[in-house]
Amino acid sequence: MKFTKNRFKNNGLFVKMFVIMVVSIVAVSILTTWTTINLSGRVFMETFSITNSKVIQQIQTRMDLFNYSIVTTTNKIAQSGTIKLFLSQGEGSSNELYKSYYAMSQQMNRIRLSVDAYELGITVTGTNGRSYSTDRSNWPVTDAVLKQHPITKRSLAEPRKLMYQYDDAERSGLSTVSPTIIATKALTDRSGTVYGMVYFALRETYFAKFYDSNTSPGNDIAIMDSQGTIISSNREDWIGQQSSDLLHYAQAIEEQDLAYKNADIMGKDQIILSEYLGSLNLYMVNLIDKQTVTSQFIDTKRIAIIVMGIVAAAVLIVFIISRRMTKSLSRLVKQISTISKYEFDRYVTVGGSYETRQLGLAFNEMIDELNDYVGRLVDTERQRRNAELEALQQQINPHFLYNTLASVKFMVQQGSKEKAAETINALISLLHNAIGTVGEMITVRQELDNMKNYVYINHIRYGERIRVSYFIAPDCLDYQIPKLMIQPFIENAFFHAFNEKQGGHIYIMVAQEGAALRCEVVDNGDGMKTDGVSGLPKQASKRQLFSGIGVRNVNDRIKLLFGEEYGVTIASERGEGTKVKIRIPLLSPKNDSNS
Repeated sequence: MKFTKNRFKNNGLFVKMFVIMVVSIVAVSILTTWTTINLSGRVFMETFSITNSKVIQQIQTRMDLFNYSIVTTTNKIAQSGTIKLFLSQGEGSSNELYKSYYAMSQQMNRIRLSVDAYELGITVTGTNGRSYSTDRSNWPVTDAVLKQHPITKRSLAEPRKLMYQYDDAERSGLSTVSPTIIATKALTDRSGTVYGMVYFALRETYFAKFYDSNTSPGNDIAIMDSQGTIISSNREDWIGQQSSDLLHYAQAIEEQDLAYKNADIMGKDQIILSEYLGSLNLYMVNLIDKQTVTSQFIDTKRIAIIVMGIVAAAVLIVFIISRRMTKSLSRLVKQISTISKYEFDRYVTVGGSYETRQLGLAFNEMIDELNDYVGRLVDTERQRRNAELEALQQQINPHFLYNTLASVKFMVQQGSKEKAAETINALISLLHNAIGTVGEMITVRQELDNMKNYVYINHIRYGERIRVSYFIAPDCLDYQIPKLMIQPFIENAFFHAFNEKQGGHIYIMVAQEGAALRCEVVDNGDGMKTDGVSGLPKQASKRQLFSGIGVRNVNDRIKLLFGEEYGVTIASERGEGTKVKIRIPLLSPKNDSNS
């Protein structure tokens, strides 16, 4: 596993070049293929739409011929005196009735020849209650039902209009009625009085023969009336359904004189062609499912296999070329990575291509310059460290001094001169510790005295709502620690740990832990949020603090003096309190602080 990881690191440039080239090839191939398929599909759909428009014109011609036959037959029936007499005369003798039916039969047989090419059933009814039908099998509706049928009522409402309507078992209430197209017309005399009705019944399955040969999977036709009811279609599940959306698109194509319209309808992305059959007052709608039709003419699977083969060949070529270009560079990277791990003053072997040789020479020159620079940097860092430590020790917060002196003034005014003197002595000790000693180190005992002075001043200023307890191992009192190492955490606890709670306790503990000195500051205050990266608290205001040495300064100072294994760790929980742990090496009194 480690060997594989190292090989990957040493050949990183080759891997990146190869991956980028492969991704580029695949992306270009996919984009080109998609564009080609999409463009081909669009061109095909345009051509297909034009072809279908011509087909629709042919279907319209057939339907116009059918409608012409219906109109001609209707006119013959309306002009026939025999038929009018049969439908309007009153009851007579049996002989007269027989003669009337015979004449009616002869007349209807002659008129029927006009529509003999179609499987039509013609039914006529009169206001006198008589009726005659050439064939009721297409539409088996009784005279009683026919009289109250919605189709009859709609025709009587517009007696001068030839209407094409739809009926089925659900609409008629008769289970024997299959989907049927009914052409109806009221029969009127010259005064406009209705004396009868004529019905032409054509089963939907026969009506569909006008266009059925021109349909295919994904290429469907629907005939619908002005109410949006689909009265005929090659899709049986559409017949009799109401589709206001489809009617809307058909009307939009007619009104805007569009060749076709793209729409997402019936759950599919389709092209819609429509023709208004004015003579029938019907819409003929052609729906072309783009996906289904395109898949029949464009072999996407075969195209994908060809593209994958081309991509595989291109990837192989790219692999060989990229490997040859980066091989010498990979060897140089391997040498450099080995040197950086073990010997900083070793040189790389110069070889390979011109570019690689130049890199090798530049690296060897850089090693020489780097060695000189590191030496100078070590000296500079040592000088900067001493300057930083001395600058941190000199930081005294003027707000702390001002507020403390104001408290002393108040005590003097109140007559508490002894207490004021003790406060001033404590302040003098604090100032002496902060700026009076030049060295970096003091003993634990001295730091303890400074902390007690600081706590005393705060008790004078704010009262004793925050108690402080000290637990110092006697054998640790003479160990040396950096000046002002613990005090900043006492300050932080006083002014940030008890903002929500009215009071609490601070515990200060110092003890030996193996070869290290452990100092802890624990409070039972509010707790705080810490930095998720370092575990240290977020920066807070230092307005009320005595020194300028913040929590982060202490941590940075310890690491600068003693190394990364030492420093400050903080554990805190909201509402429970905070625990600060400081860890430094054991420094006996004999240790020279400047060493």
